[in-house]
Amino acid sequence: MEVSYSDPHEDLIADCKKGNRQAQFKLYKLYSKAMYNTALRIVLDAEEAADVLQDAFIDAFKRLDSFRQESTFGLWMKQIVVNKSLSALRKRTVVFESISDIDDVADEEIEESNYSFQLEKVKEAINQLAAGYRLVLTLYLLEGYDHEEIAHILKISENTSRTQFLRAKRKLLEILKN
Repeated sequence: MEVSYSDPHEDLIADCKKGNRQAQFKLYKLYSKAMYNTALRIVLDAEEAADVLQDAFIDAFKRLDSFRQESTFGLWMKQIVVNKSLSALRKRTVVFESISDIDDVADEEIEESNYSFQLEKVKEAINQLAAGYRLVLTLYLLEGYDHEEIAHILKISENTSRTQFLRAKRKLLEILKN
């Protein structure tokens, strides 16, 4: 049985499939800000995020006929943006830390006291994390992917994803305490 999702912009998508430029522009306006923010959280550079956004929409409009409504357009578009962002990062060479000492962090729970930090301070702290930590933390906390999905996206093991996340969380709390 094939699952199909009702998309609130189904008519707009149908017009885009027909090559209607005005419909493409409307769809772009509906999703561009959220998709830009997704790219920016991953690549951490405004110009590069804008390039990723542009490439993602060009790719999406070229492949719109392959969009089978198995998810919403927004989710499909977000997957394209995340993949394009990760490609941009790979060009910079993201290095993941070895998980050889996984036992020391696998079951560790970090005490999360009642920290109330300003959003800008948290953003700055995330930006200070090593690329591998920042990427897993962003995908997990901000983009809502689980460790299995992150492992698939980044071509790493689930344990590596969990370890990177725990270490990133620990490091983030350490940065925020200072």
